[in-house]
Amino acid sequence: MEVKFGPSGLGGKEDAISHLEVFAKKGLKACEVAFVYGVYLDKKSAEEIGEKAKELDIRLSIHAPYYINLNSDDKAKIFASKKRILDCCEIGHHFSCGDKKRKTHIVFHAGFYGDDREKAFEVIKENILDLMKAVEEKELNIVLCPEIMGKRNVFGSIDEISKLVKETGCGFCIDFAHILARYDKHEYDLVKKEFGKFDFWHCHFSGIVYGDKGEKHHRHTEEKEWKELFSFLRGFENKEIIIISEAPNPVGDAEEGLELSTMSN
Repeated sequence: MEVKFGPSGLGGKEDAISHLEVFAKKGLKACEVAFVYGVYLDKKSAEEIGEKAKELDIRLSIHAPYYINLNSDDKAKIFASKKRILDCCEIGHHFSCGDKKRKTHIVFHAGFYGDDREKAFEVIKENILDLMKAVEEKELNIVLCPEIMGKRNVFGSIDEISKLVKETGCGFCIDFAHILARYDKHEYDLVKKEFGKFDFWHCHFSGIVYGDKGEKHHRHTEEKEWKELFSFLRGFENKEIIIISEAPNPVGDAEEGLELSTMSN
């Protein structure tokens, strides 16, 4: 089993290369570029960043903008949501440097339930299939990854993401902090049941503050939380796992995770 740790956030294009070099010196082998308020890189910058990441053996992923809802009644909002995801896919393609073994994972929040949860699933599924068709036509070297969500009134339960994977062939993002907030426990057994057969896991992990409705905000990851995760992951072999920290200090949090994982082996 290979586990790579890294932070959410790379910074602006002027600092991206130097940040990757710092991450590499710290032993971090992953980074999720946060386009949460919009795509801020161009093709040239993406290619340069991708080449440096490949040189340093750092796996890049992308978190798409927050303003995405693939289950809106407004066709303009659906169109805009798809465009935001596809804009990320274009940049992710350049991150990958054409290496099929380093496909860039594009993480996104799929949408909201609206009035009918079953209908929401079908609408979101059809829009993901449309996105996958566009990705295939453009020959983009990426994987679309709807994320397990932390608020109970938002689309993205473990079962819903698992069903999307089965019915569309898309990828997935297992956010363990969101699972804790949504289910009041990390649901490791259910995660294993639904995703255990896959050789590659893209994950988010951090501490989280939550209430009756689910997620409130992320916090520093406690040592015992890391150890519980590592105990769970030891049950898998021949799997590549990316763990992205979304804690308030994501670089420091990822460093702690890496250090504790080394100690637990």
